Amino acid sequence: MSLWTPDGEVPVDRSRQAAAGGGGVDDEAVASAAEALGIDPATLSPEDRERLVAMVAQMAEAQRRLAAADAADVVANHAMGLYEFAAIKLGSEPPQLDDARTAIDALGAVLEATGDRLGGHGPSLNEALDQIRLVWVRMQEAEAHDLPQG
Repeated sequence: MSLWTPDGEVPVDRSRQAAAGGGGVDDEAVASAAEALGIDPATLSPEDRERLVAMVAQMAEAQRRLAAADAADVVANHAMGLYEFAAIKLGSEPPQLDDARTAIDALGAVLEATGDRLGGHGPSLNEALDQIRLVWVRMQEAEAHDLPQG
């Protein structure tokens, strides 16, 4: 298991964490997190170390909750994120049609790939996809009509 950071993957040894007290944070996990953040663990004040321990524990708890979550719920949540991102791009001034199209196409690909495995989320996500595609087409047509004829 590893933990993603902006600087790359950091290995996480869950067996050591469990041995440290039922999911507690051990010194090696704190040192790994500090190094991943570009911090020399030896230079941490007790307060900074305590904050880092809390951060590592929160990240471990978030991973635990995510591992227990239903995949359909998580995928549907991410799909809605694509929809919302496309809507933001369409609503920007000027509209960013190419970026919106990328997000819309990604949403379509996710829904096509998952088929009916999203359960009750599927119908509303497919309706949202249809609506955002329609908005994109209308905006693209309006932009095309506003171009000077040459």
